[in-house]
Amino acid sequence: MTQPDSRRARTGLLLAALLLALAACKGEEQPAASTTSDASVWPQVAWPLPEDPALEKRISELLASMTVEEKVGQLVQGDIGSLTPDDVRKYRLGSILAGGNSDPGGRYDASPAEWLALADAFYDASMDTSQGGKAIPVVFGIDAVHGQSNIVGATLFPHNIGLGAARNPELLRRIGEITALETRATGMEWTFAPTVAVPQDDRWGRTYEGYSESPDVVASYAGAMVEGLQGKVGAADFLDGRHVIASVKHFLGDGGTTDGKDQGDTRIGEAELVRIHAAGYPPASAAGAQTAMASFNSVNGEKMHGHKPYLTDVLKGRMHFGGFVVGDWNGHGQVKGCTTTDCPATINAGLDMAMASDSWKGFYETTLAAAKAGTISQERLDDAVRRILRVKLRLGLFEAGKPSSRAVGGQFALIGAPEHRAVARQAVRESLVLLKNQGGVLPLSAKQRILVAGDGANDVGKQAGGWTLNWQGTGTTRKDFPNADSIYEGIAQQAKAAGGEAELAVDGKYTHKPDVAVVVFGENPYAEFQGDLPTLAYKPGDDTDLELIKRLKADGIPVVAIFLSGRPLWVNREINAADAFVAAWLPGSEGAGIADVLLRTPAGGVQHDFKGKLSFSWPRTAIQYANNVGQKDYDPLFAFGFGLTYADNGDLAALPEVSGVTGEEGAAGVFFARGDTGSGIALRLEDRTGQGVTVTKVPEVLDGELLKVSGVDHLAQEDGRRLAWSGKGDAVVALQSHTALDLQRESNGDLMLLTTLRVDAAPSADSWLSVGCGTGCSARIAMTPTLAKLPVGQWTRVGVPLKCLAAAGADVGKLDRPWSLATAGAMTLSVSRVALGALNEAETTVACAGV
Repeated sequence: MTQPDSRRARTGLLLAALLLALAACKGEEQPAASTTSDASVWPQVAWPLPEDPALEKRISELLASMTVEEKVGQLVQGDIGSLTPDDVRKYRLGSILAGGNSDPGGRYDASPAEWLALADAFYDASMDTSQGGKAIPVVFGIDAVHGQSNIVGATLFPHNIGLGAARNPELLRRIGEITALETRATGMEWTFAPTVAVPQDDRWGRTYEGYSESPDVVASYAGAMVEGLQGKVGAADFLDGRHVIASVKHFLGDGGTTDGKDQGDTRIGEAELVRIHAAGYPPASAAGAQTAMASFNSVNGEKMHGHKPYLTDVLKGRMHFGGFVVGDWNGHGQVKGCTTTDCPATINAGLDMAMASDSWKGFYETTLAAAKAGTISQERLDDAVRRILRVKLRLGLFEAGKPSSRAVGGQFALIGAPEHRAVARQAVRESLVLLKNQGGVLPLSAKQRILVAGDGANDVGKQAGGWTLNWQGTGTTRKDFPNADSIYEGIAQQAKAAGGEAELAVDGKYTHKPDVAVVVFGENPYAEFQGDLPTLAYKPGDDTDLELIKRLKADGIPVVAIFLSGRPLWVNREINAADAFVAAWLPGSEGAGIADVLLRTPAGGVQHDFKGKLSFSWPRTAIQYANNVGQKDYDPLFAFGFGLTYADNGDLAALPEVSGVTGEEGAAGVFFARGDTGSGIALRLEDRTGQGVTVTKVPEVLDGELLKVSGVDHLAQEDGRRLAWSGKGDAVVALQSHTALDLQRESNGDLMLLTTLRVDAAPSADSWLSVGCGTGCSARIAMTPTLAKLPVGQWTRVGVPLKCLAAAGADVGKLDRPWSLATAGAMTLSVSRVALGALNEAETTVACAGV
């Protein structure tokens, strides 16, 4: 049900009172705030750490001895995939990070020991003065965003959207403590968490990183998570060797972009910006968060990485933030007038450390030149370095020794420890939201025959979602999760113990008719802009999951639907078809937590009741984007705060099955799949002059026999196209978009153009994969060397990095032809899918020079 206005008002008054009380305390001296358009709407927060004269004296002495080169080095953070310990030694860099696709040896499944050895090597390089320079320890950051989720075997907690449904700040505190321990054990001392975005449009691909659409829920969690990660200010264990520094992110407005477009523009009045999107920052700052991360997005047209009124005047001034501000992955390159390798404006705006992931060397050189020329003043340079050194000293890095010698360094038994998994399992139980329980079908007897079906039933990678072992969370296998239980495994363990039986059948085909079926399905893993959607329709054009539920129901089997997703989606048809429907979000490694709630005890009692309450309102239609509690004309299908328990009447009348979507709709980033082109895209056959035919039927032929397209089976009947070039002249097959496609974010994010293909007859001449947008902004990559090496008759995913195409001359910001293949020779290929994907999704990657 909707949170009453009176309750929301009381919550707001309590938060305001807290902020006033904090402001009355004397905090660390900060720069005076400059005036924004309305400074009075921003809260004043007292920094909780009193000034430490001895620490400040130490910083001043160190600063006075540093060269400008050493100072600039502290402002630069490079990615481990793009630098070496020798680079840190030479350039005296202040920080390194491991991005979502960066791992020791380039292997996503590198062992904890390899991670720790890498951390030691970078630390040793930062402390090595044999080539000159000061010994200033490097700080190692990583996206440990739902546990230390980069490490095989780590405890994986539910993503934030699930934790928001639990409404349990103390659970968040414990999760922070465990994440810190497992991160420290593997050598890192900084996590880029917590995310305190307040998503307002669930089409946004990062919705699951937000705790709630409600700023009150986000505010209630922010401080607790920071204290879990860092320890409590004033306590003996604050920032000790069992804790890490936090990075509250992304400042500011990332959850409010127009149409939910990642890295887009948040167009909003300042009072609303503060009320909604700034809600998590006062409690996080009051808890002593040591870093804040600038956001990719713009606010009213100005990129946050270059927004001095907000980064400096508001965050550091009005809100008295006493840590340092770090950038996001090459985010400074999006500031007007900047590139990834040249952006003094971002430092002048208030960024203290640039996440110059793969651009660090160029950024260092231009920043050094700007500092020497006075473009960046000595005062601003020293302020940034002072803030960074202050955090390193608070963390005790100068005395800590190398990571493997610290308090829990190398204690790999902490990774996925049973007591840690127990907390994650509790989090799963408390995050589940029951939306329907027709006739009280739940809880289930564990003594009966249970069929567990659906593609999420036994897939830990799918239930964990993005930011799991790699950026997109894709391409993992069961062996990558040694300390985990899939949802099926959790049900099977309890059924067996009670004398029942659980049978796994992803396709729902059973050997003995079950008493009940549990169907686990939902979104496949994604992260950031790869998850942006055009509407809230669930898998438009693909009814596989719905048909599975209906087929089991037609056999007279009760069906319990477990929906895995990073956001609420329009699934009215699936809800109608199932007897019970559970929003399970992205639960992480502890799939057994679902069995704890679904199944009765062997004696027949309730093990655990449903506790989860929606932290995001559920849409009535696939086009209900303005659907947040408190908004005008608020009318969701299931309101913020809704969640049944076993004591409630769970019956639900049939829901309307009209999505509201008109016209064609396809998944974002998919250009061809299941035998059809994506929305707004046509398949073209053309000769060397550009003349040709738009394919509306198969088979289709260009110029009699120059190029022929026909249907072919891959995973389903005619879900692919066979493309046969005769060799009698130049011919191209192309996907042509009706509107220009902007793939700049995807190019910056290391995505690939993936083609699922089969070589039926190898090319007899040069062949090319191209993208284009008209004359002068197209690019092509030679394909014959790659195709010639592929085994004939075998399907494979071939990837071309978007950055290769950009480097070859394509304007990836306005492509109208996102894929084409051409040759003048004879060649036959079958193609079943063309889409954007992560680096690790390619089975074969096309080599491209210079990238």
